[in-house]
Amino acid sequence: MSHNWGMTIPFYDRPLSKSRELIAELPELGYTDAWSAEVSGADGFVPLAMAAQWAPGIRLGSAIVPVSTRGPGLLAMSAATLADLAPERFVLGIGASSPAIVERWNAGRFDKPYARTRDTLRFLKKALAGEKVSETYETFEIKGFKLERAPELPPKIVLAALRPRMLHLAAAEADGAITNWLSPDDVRKVRAEIGEGTELIARLFVCVSEDADRVREMARWMLATYLTVPVYAAFHDWLGRGEVLRPMHEAWQAGDRPAALKAIPDEVVDALIVHGDPATCRARIQEYVDNGLDTPVLAPVPGGEVSIEQAVRELAPKR
Repeated sequence: MSHNWGMTIPFYDRPLSKSRELIAELPELGYTDAWSAEVSGADGFVPLAMAAQWAPGIRLGSAIVPVSTRGPGLLAMSAATLADLAPERFVLGIGASSPAIVERWNAGRFDKPYARTRDTLRFLKKALAGEKVSETYETFEIKGFKLERAPELPPKIVLAALRPRMLHLAAAEADGAITNWLSPDDVRKVRAEIGEGTELIARLFVCVSEDADRVREMARWMLATYLTVPVYAAFHDWLGRGEVLRPMHEAWQAGDRPAALKAIPDEVVDALIVHGDPATCRARIQEYVDNGLDTPVLAPVPGGEVSIEQAVRELAPKR
């Protein structure tokens, strides 16, 4: 089994307020990590703050917090707070995010995503080390920011990275890379870009179900909504799925959602979503690890025969 075995919090079937018992169970089940997300559900930091209290000892990470929905100083403050609550156990995952999240939902500007991510990383490294930062970066300027209480040990920072340029930045200047929507074979291609010494983290969507047709029907919706986002479309072009996904993209652009879903081949769904009985799912996750993934972060999705709570228990590495 992998040295790291992560779980996504909060869970898809319940709010954070009803997650305490299951989060508290994660360490004894053998999970080493709990990773939040930040889209339009819970924010990226509060679940980790609660998990720091509910599941002492577990590593906590954000996968990911966008760099353009908060100011750089506020990002540093939130990261410092978590680093204080969970010393040496908090990992700050940041990334460019997408135009929908940054602009349409948060009234921000999705400009120069690579440069903004790089500049934010460089600022955070200085700020979290306790330095007073006055610097003009390509995408913003900081004048005299200093954390009132810098963490005794600055947290590690990892970057959401899909294609070579961001992967190279993650390897050169951050402590790791976060990716998702990829197959075990794709892990090799991503790993080749970052070399051996860089931690590679990926969120893996898992549906514990032996009803493959039902899983595929549900998964097609998830895939279509993600893979039509330009950054993911470009990622899958780079991974070599441009041709096989073209009919989906064309139907989606024409506004024909049913045709777009129908155009996603079964083998693409099966490559990108982990499904089957618990043992099959665990073996599939291990394939990702064997191909170079350091930290699988499981995201059990509803729709299988077993509840999410049961899936969390049955996907645990200790079984």
